[in-house]
Amino acid sequence: MNYPVTFTFKILALASQIYVRDASGSQIGYVKQKLLKLKEDINVFRDDSQSSVLFNIKADRVIDFSARYNFTDSAGRGLGAIKRQGMRSIWRANYEIEDASGRHSMTIREENGWVKVLDGLIGEIPIIGMFTGYLLNPSYILTRTDGTELARLAKTPAFFEGKFQLDRLGSCQPDEETLIVLAFLTMTLLERARG
Repeated sequence: MNYPVTFTFKILALASQIYVRDASGSQIGYVKQKLLKLKEDINVFRDDSQSSVLFNIKADRVIDFSARYNFTDSAGRGLGAIKRQGMRSIWRANYEIEDASGRHSMTIREENGWVKVLDGLIGEIPIIGMFTGYLLNPSYILTRTDGTELARLAKTPAFFEGKFQLDRLGSCQPDEETLIVLAFLTMTLLERARG
């Protein structure tokens, strides 16, 4: 994969649509979240024509703070899963990533919890709250269970859209790379209301 990878979406859109592009600007993925779904079932397409499904992200339960999101490829083979760490995510976002065998292999954590707190407070102020997407930019670090940093996702300043940049920090296997992109994509969908 050609890094950095960017995730962009319009904040004011009714149904979330995320465009995934590599460093050359080529579209390598597209997600359109369905409206009014109680149990998330999201397809990741090759591009915005939605003709070729690459992956599926499916929640294990109806809307829940600690739902587990399972990843499968186009043939239905399990690739892994991501789960928000319930109460620990109130202060700063924390997610556990499992590999295809169900073993906890990686963790995503927000680097600065104060950004989340300030975004929540300032975002409620009329007019000023519109500018939090430009001023408050959270970043997330993905590590293996041994503490090795593999990737960082950082929000970049933008008005009326969410724009995130994914950079690789360490070497990883191709199956880990797929899992990393799917995990950050899912986390972005869950955290999209921020910033």
